[in-house]
Amino acid sequence: MLKHVVCWKIADADSVESLDAIGRIEDGLRSLVGTVPSIRALDVGPSVLTGPNHWDLALIVDFDNEAGLEEYQVHPEHKKVGAYIRSVVSEQATVDFVV
Repeated sequence: MLKHVVCWKIADADSVESLDAIGRIEDGLRSLVGTVPSIRALDVGPSVLTGPNHWDLALIVDFDNEAGLEEYQVHPEHKKVGAYIRSVVSEQATVDFVV
């Protein structure tokens, strides 16, 4: 199984709009379950702690293999969600590993 982990920092994390952005990201990513066939499990949520070393939001998606991740990456619905995410975040970190 391949785990795809992504963390984001919202561009304007101290604003009221950042909560809206986080909610929209969560909803958008959750909408991919059942839409992108290669997704085996998906968890997404905001950090419950804050501080200089904390990211604002994290995603963990499980796939059977790298081919499943690639299917997810190029899926049109994922691309739509990704476009919105890129418009509201300042930083992204990604790690993919096998379990």
